[in-house]
Amino acid sequence: MELRHLRYFVAVAEELHFGRAAERLGISQPPLSQQIQALEEELGARLLERTNRRVALTEVGRLFLAEARQVLAQSDKAVQLARRAQRGEIGELKIGFTSSAPFTSTIPRSIFAFRQAYPAVHLELLEMSSRQVVAALQERRVQVGVIRPLALPEGMERTELFREPLVAVLRADHPLAQGRDGGIGLAELAEEPFVYFPVSFGTGLYDQLLELTRQAGFTPRIAQEAGEAMTIIGLVAAGLGVSVLPASFRRMRIDGVVFLELLDPGATSAVWLVRRSRECSPQALAFVELLTREAFAAAG
Repeated sequence: MELRHLRYFVAVAEELHFGRAAERLGISQPPLSQQIQALEEELGARLLERTNRRVALTEVGRLFLAEARQVLAQSDKAVQLARRAQRGEIGELKIGFTSSAPFTSTIPRSIFAFRQAYPAVHLELLEMSSRQVVAALQERRVQVGVIRPLALPEGMERTELFREPLVAVLRADHPLAQGRDGGIGLAELAEEPFVYFPVSFGTGLYDQLLELTRQAGFTPRIAQEAGEAMTIIGLVAAGLGVSVLPASFRRMRIDGVVFLELLDPGATSAVWLVRRSRECSPQALAFVELLTREAFAAAG
């Protein structure tokens, strides 16, 4: 028994006329009559009473009609489900992101837009370091990542979403923050203790700080480590040292600290969208397209 046999029977049962049912199905009447007869023979039961003047359902046919409708409805639902899944409209999407990513307006705006466009997709956001995001991609625990720059293994693709300045974070009453209208050079911080991420944390910002300070002629003395940028800012406010973070953290407006843009060449930090080169998840591809479009639109 095939689904088309059920569709033929339902059409005849609803029209109670072979001619009208054939026209509705877009086939000629003789093949329709033959298919209904073949269905009855397969079932071993008469579904329709036929005379020259009328067609009527038998009791078996009436019961079979209800079940046939349910089977066809479930079949149609399965087809629609598959099509929506192929378009990325349903399913699950896991996104790994570095802790500094949500402080840039493009990313929260894109996540909101994705949820509006694909409300049936279960979206799971996992906060990690940039290195952990890359590892999760390799292990297929996430489909998309948002990270700060670091060396990527083979089989990964990246798209730079945007760049933002790096800023020095100082306690508000720090001598280097007094009477300063512009930015600051890293060399001026050479003798200061730094509060920063631990090297084991795996953030791309750590490597960038080392490279920038090397170019400025010194190696930073990291006196205190913290795994979260907000903790770093709090420790700066507590007087434990200075730090360098992406400018987007200025939005936090924490009392007791000031943010001074770094004047050194190359003192900017990018945000990358990363994924596996052969990623084929419709949900992932839909999110990548949306986030890339949002980022490029924001950049003008």
